[in-house]
Amino acid sequence: EVQLVESGGGLVQAGGSLRLSCAASGFTFDGYAVGWFRQAPGKGREGVSCLSIRDGRSDFANSVRGRFTIFSDSAKKTVYLEMNNLKREDTAVYYCAAELEPSPSSGYYCHGTVEEYVLWGQGTQVTVSS
Repeated sequence: EVQLVESGGGLVQAGGSLRLSCAASGFTFDGYAVGWFRQAPGKGREGVSCLSIRDGRSDFANSVRGRFTIFSDSAKKTVYLEMNNLKREDTAVYYCAAELEPSPSSGYYCHGTVEEYVLWGQGTQVTVSS
């Protein structure tokens, strides 16, 4: 079965760190870009970061740039979201998702909006306490 499995969420104090994992099951990320999204209670799902598996380029939401990093393992089976200096406003359910690799002619190497993503994980809760 083709699916994404997230792990690594939990409760952390403000200023702390967490590493989220997104594992591909039944396929590899070759030919895909991977995005991380989050959804806080009462809010819509927002893009946090995305990664081009093809060339390693990444992008970040302004709210997390400089604090979060995204990378994949060499086997292209797992994508990680390293979150540092966490803030209370980072509290949300975090989802990883995969989209078909954007065409180079599109001008995008990955997207930050949900519409392009075709496969989603189940989500992992991140709670940041003060």
